[in-house]
Amino acid sequence: MDFMTKLKQFFQVTLWQETAEQTNALRKAIKNTLRVSYIIVRELAKGELNLRAMSLVFTTLLSLVPLIAVAFSVLKAFGVHNKIEPFLLGALEPLGPKGPEITTSIIGFVQNVDVRVLGTLGIAILFYTIISLIQKIEHAFNFVWKVKRARTLARQFTDYLSVVMIGPVLVVAAMGVAATVLNHNVVLTLQAIEPYGMLILTATKLLPYLMIITAFTFLYKFIPNTNVNFGPALMGATVAGILWIGTGTLYASFVASSSNYTAIYSSFAILFFFMIWLYLAWFILLTGSQVAFYLQHPKRVSYGGEQYELSPRLREKVGMNLMASIAKRFYGQKTALTVNELEAETTLTNSILQDLLGKLEQGGLLVELQGDEPRYQPAQDIANIKVSEVLTCLRTAEEAQSIWGGIDIAHNVNTLLDELEQVQQSTLKDINLRELIAGTEKV
Repeated sequence: MDFMTKLKQFFQVTLWQETAEQTNALRKAIKNTLRVSYIIVRELAKGELNLRAMSLVFTTLLSLVPLIAVAFSVLKAFGVHNKIEPFLLGALEPLGPKGPEITTSIIGFVQNVDVRVLGTLGIAILFYTIISLIQKIEHAFNFVWKVKRARTLARQFTDYLSVVMIGPVLVVAAMGVAATVLNHNVVLTLQAIEPYGMLILTATKLLPYLMIITAFTFLYKFIPNTNVNFGPALMGATVAGILWIGTGTLYASFVASSSNYTAIYSSFAILFFFMIWLYLAWFILLTGSQVAFYLQHPKRVSYGGEQYELSPRLREKVGMNLMASIAKRFYGQKTALTVNELEAETTLTNSILQDLLGKLEQGGLLVELQGDEPRYQPAQDIANIKVSEVLTCLRTAEEAQSIWGGIDIAHNVNTLLDELEQVQQSTLKDINLRELIAGTEKV
């Protein structure tokens, strides 16, 4: 019990204390790794990622055959559609001897899909199920990255279409390039020369794992509707890749020794094992994405991963500062900033920043510019935006959505608060944003 008490004290108190020892780079890296690990375990214990993974299992079951059917059609145009089966066999390898059975069933379903029989409505439903899967995946990753806005309809159409149409070709191309390189005459000649032969053999064994990490890195970079840096995405993909391989090995052993389950579930055992593996796969992917999120947001790590809400007073301060930063860029005729750039400039967390941007946009003070990444600039000439308007917007943002029809307030309380507001309005006078950022206001 004494050991457990000390361990609890370490993870809840000691680990979060800033000490002089952290000037040592190695100690700092170890402490940060322990902090991220503790936060991830605590987040997993809450069960929210678990629910997202289970939701994705259901959507995947509905969309898997249509998705592979479309990929099959695209690859058939390039004459490489026969590569789908080896890819599925590799993805379902943890299912052991049941993997080839499921692969054969899926390929059989895909080959039975006849576009001529489906008709226009059938094809529309086919693509809808695929798009709904990608939307669900994006929502799950946006949840991990605390992103409140999904892609616009136009971006969904272009991004999702590129995934469905180009993604399978890139995967097969990567597999083909890897196979070509390993079978090249130069590589075959070097295999007979040591130590090159051992290095090539090691590279051959590591290649599948590197391809898994590369695929995960791409997913972490592409799917969330925010800018994910390459470093955190790669580290998160590496963690997810290690979990994928380790979990796959353990699950293969479980399936191999599951004769009792086969006896109980009979022919449903294959579906039973397949659904469990889908759940584990999505759970691992979301866990790796969460690792990438905390590595990209070290400030959240220093806060212990907790989400802190701004008090009304602080919301006015940081919201006014945010509006002034955006107005200053506009006044200097510089490129409008993205959410990530504003996050770096204002030192606000991503979720708080998006909340403030949403309130200012709803108040008609900011406008979102469309592009590869949303950028924000004042909705009108900053000389026409009064400082008092910004503060009023930040203070009364939720009042329009309030369910209260009216609240009885004592007359003397109401009078006092009205007088305070009048004093503030008198102090601010007609100061506008341009005067504020130019430093010409006179109070």
